[in-house]
Amino acid sequence: MNKVILIDDEPLARQLIAAFLEEHKDFEVVAACSDGFEGVKAIQELQPDLIFLDVQMPRLSGFEMLELIDNPPGVIFTTAFDQYALDAFEAQAIDYLLKPIKRERFNAALEKWKVQKPKFSTTTMMPALSEGLSAGYSQRIVLKDRGAIRIIPAKDIHYIEASDDYIKVVCNEGTFLKKQTMATLEKSLDPQQFVRVHRSWIVPVSQIGKIEPYEKESHIAKLQCGAKVLISKSGMAKLKIVLGW
Repeated sequence: MNKVILIDDEPLARQLIAAFLEEHKDFEVVAACSDGFEGVKAIQELQPDLIFLDVQMPRLSGFEMLELIDNPPGVIFTTAFDQYALDAFEAQAIDYLLKPIKRERFNAALEKWKVQKPKFSTTTMMPALSEGLSAGYSQRIVLKDRGAIRIIPAKDIHYIEASDDYIKVVCNEGTFLKKQTMATLEKSLDPQQFVRVHRSWIVPVSQIGKIEPYEKESHIAKLQCGAKVLISKSGMAKLKIVLGW
């Protein structure tokens, strides 16, 4: 029996998918969740084989939710917004269902999952998924903090620092770690608001209080929070463009 979790903020959408699944006796709906927070908890507790996941939900998007899950299950995205289709396929999702979902299209997606299941690994989609898949630039960073989900608004970030396989987010509420590369995070943030001034640091332009020369064509940025960050030659070139120097 294949365990399935439905994650969608629309009750009718959850009911429709559950009804479609009743025709497939080798699938069992073990949970139906109305938002990403419930989805993360249910996936961790129930370890499903497959999830049907809405892309755009309040509080936590489908893409953000998946970033918080270790070894996520198979994913079939569902949404009313077709601009997410390319993003979902680039993320190597099994399939993408556009609402209102048709029975024939649903059955085709399910058959596709059955074929791919033996060789499918959702972990291969996570790097692509982190590269700013949602429309526009992210205005927040979502991460897990001692089992809880924390949402850090972009306006509260002091700076971001590389820390081995993690990023260190320093903000108003403290310092938090997230397993993500600086490269993928950089792509998700608005380059007019955040600049990667060095391979190890990304800073909000609004945090920069003063820039002083350092050594070998590098500089030091003194931030409003009191921290000092090294600016490389290439980082300085990016800053000059953003600041209009």
